[in-house]
Amino acid sequence: MGGPKRSWRNSTVLGFSLASFLSDASHEMATAVLPLYLRHLGLGASVLGLIEGVADLSGSGSKWLAGSVGQRTRHKKAMTATAYAVTTVCVGAFSLVTRVLPFLILRAVAWASRGFRGPLRDTMLAESVDPENYGKAYGLERAGDMAGAVVGPLAAVGLLAIGTSLPRIFLWTLLPGFGAALAVAFLVREPRSDDAGLRSRPLRPSLPGRYWAFLAAVLLFGMGDFSRTFLIFEAAARMPAGEANALLSIPVLLYVGHNLVSGFATVPAGALTDRWSYGRTLLLGYALGLGFNLGLAFLPDGIGWLVPLFAVSGVYIAIEETVEKATAARMIAPEARSYALGMLATANAVGDLASSLLTGFLLDHAGRVWAYGTAAVFSAAGVLTLAAVIRRSRNAGHAQDCAGDLHNGTR
Repeated sequence: MGGPKRSWRNSTVLGFSLASFLSDASHEMATAVLPLYLRHLGLGASVLGLIEGVADLSGSGSKWLAGSVGQRTRHKKAMTATAYAVTTVCVGAFSLVTRVLPFLILRAVAWASRGFRGPLRDTMLAESVDPENYGKAYGLERAGDMAGAVVGPLAAVGLLAIGTSLPRIFLWTLLPGFGAALAVAFLVREPRSDDAGLRSRPLRPSLPGRYWAFLAAVLLFGMGDFSRTFLIFEAAARMPAGEANALLSIPVLLYVGHNLVSGFATVPAGALTDRWSYGRTLLLGYALGLGFNLGLAFLPDGIGWLVPLFAVSGVYIAIEETVEKATAARMIAPEARSYALGMLATANAVGDLASSLLTGFLLDHAGRVWAYGTAAVFSAAGVLTLAAVIRRSRNAGHAQDCAGDLHNGTR
């Protein structure tokens, strides 16, 4: 085997986990109040779906670009830190606007920067640890992200409680956001690269057929995996009329609970996939996502039903976001990993775009059953496709092949 063992408890994993915590705390402060603000302005779910959809569209393009750029650049760290800073500036600038169009533009630019940094960060994480620790490294980074997704909305609720206006809440997001950029700058260690070797890499290397099949499952499931901001919107819609204070607090606190569950589940999900099976762990997550969508579609309207559904959503999101990345990193050789992770992020973003637009439209024009029932159909398609990929991987029996890595958690 080549080289000494690399612990997953290293400065790079710590730096990105801290950056994810601070960055998510920043933009989740804004995200938590944005759907409530739109609702306060009398704007419906279609507008929320448009904003989230355009943001996902800009993010998907930037993720694809970052995957190709990362193939040849040795300045991933500098680009990633800059992208964190740009996202922070755009989210903070929400404080300066009051109309939908500027919100939409700023959100799109923020998510383009957020999307661009993702494949670069994920590639550097994979480069910093050994393959048998991919799940734990990505799990810790996702735990930081989810911890920020708890702290951010709680901070927003606290600021609302002391009478802080919505524009000022957006301004407060600048503090943790710039902290994230500094965490990358000072803690992340980028390995020295062979410039000649990097220049010789293709921008769009050939990927194995089973990886494209895996991406098809990711895309189909993603088309039923609408933006989590719809959870806040759904909770607000189920609140009793006239409960103004509760309208601002209970939906956001439910969202906080969702993120708290997800934060606690990420590291165990990563450890499970390292020890058990990449494909089976991800299939479990996808099945929970299908159950979540079915529950939203067909369980009674009361807000009490959202509590267990939010918990289920938190667990499946933790599995999905952790295991998809760990699977991709293990399936693909290092010289093509940046592009492969970029394509994974793009497949997720395209699915999220379609799901956000379709869910928002159906909520406004056809109702809850059609909106979430349609999402459940796509979730089911993702489950079935992933199961087929796992079955074909098992039948192939190539334990050392990339497809074998989808089936076997360890070599």
